[in-house]
Amino acid sequence: MSSPELRQRLARRLAWQAEVNDPVRQPRNRLPTLAPLRAWQTRRLTEGFADFLDHPRMRPAAEFFLTDLYGERDFSARDRDVARIMPLMSRLLPEALLVAAADAIELAVLSHAFDLKMAAALARRPKPRAPITLADYGDAYRETGCPRLRAHQIDLILGVGRILDAAVKKHGVFRLLRASRLPARAAGLGELQGFLERGFAAFAELGDADAFLEAIGERERQASARLFAGHPDPFAGASGVAAPAKRRR
Repeated sequence: MSSPELRQRLARRLAWQAEVNDPVRQPRNRLPTLAPLRAWQTRRLTEGFADFLDHPRMRPAAEFFLTDLYGERDFSARDRDVARIMPLMSRLLPEALLVAAADAIELAVLSHAFDLKMAAALARRPKPRAPITLADYGDAYRETGCPRLRAHQIDLILGVGRILDAAVKKHGVFRLLRASRLPARAAGLGELQGFLERGFAAFAELGDADAFLEAIGERERQASARLFAGHPDPFAGASGVAAPAKRRR
């Protein structure tokens, strides 16, 4: 991907981000069901990642996915950093890491758009402020629909992981990433730099990421299919995954 194409891609995603997070243009951002929904999803994912979190080498990658890709945190500061990234960091970092940042933005925006629709569905319950049950979640998921975009959401998650895994395997990338730390912070790009450093460190510790990423993809696709099918326990049946082989340095 050329630099102009990457800039255009970033611009489109950042414009979408501004729109879906604007409480004026998107009043659903003010729904009282939005924060409980995000908390519910975070608990569900943390429980689903329990076996990953129990593996010492897999734990950093699992935590990175939970906090930097899936989590409840506000990604807007990181994503605003990306809007100013090209003049400085494109000279310092491999393009693949910038693509990973662009994909992370798209993932955050798409996930937030889904959350807004689900929060609206939950707000239409007879008792909208009641705790969210598994049945409530499934009903809202099906009402929101868009199975192809749900599949794309999972693909984005795995894509960011694969890019970071590939970057770890390339000689000299970590040196370049460290070299960009001070210039990035001086330019006010600390959130983005931190995201890339955490991801790189997590996948460096992980070793071969194939088993980890394949397990996440299988579980999330299975859960999505079960949710759309109205399965009474869509998140059950996640099997353990063997610890990956340690990467040779």
